[in-house]
Amino acid sequence: MTSAANVDRRGACYSSGITSEDNPMSSNSVDPGARTSPAIPHPMVTTAFTLDGYAIARNLGLVRGIIVRSRSIVGTIGATLQTIVGGNITLLTNLCEQTREHAFELMLQHAADLGANAVIGMRYDATEIMQGVTEVLAYGTAVIVEKKN
Repeated sequence: MTSAANVDRRGACYSSGITSEDNPMSSNSVDPGARTSPAIPHPMVTTAFTLDGYAIARNLGLVRGIIVRSRSIVGTIGATLQTIVGGNITLLTNLCEQTREHAFELMLQHAADLGANAVIGMRYDATEIMQGVTEVLAYGTAVIVEKKN
């Protein structure tokens, strides 16, 4: 596994396709469009294990957002054409960022549903499940924090 946000072991990122919401067997039951509680503000998420100016009052455990993407034929052809020219492959860059953001938002919703107001130790991971299909995972520890006096 790599710690890069939305790439597999070869550095490839995949575009549109199947998501965990489409899979009834998915353990990720959080739908970002059906929020039951307010999402956690982005400044309350950190890769560190502390949040400056706040004390951790309660640890609520691991939270995650999982997205599975497959390559689309249109995206693959467009990206292939961009590789001929060289430079940044914007089609894949944009799709990778969208996938990463979607996994991040699912993680925030999972944390909010548990009653958290912050996430610490946030990380991304990606794994190629099968050829052309990649899982992007955003995960961290949901916590309740209180402002320090």
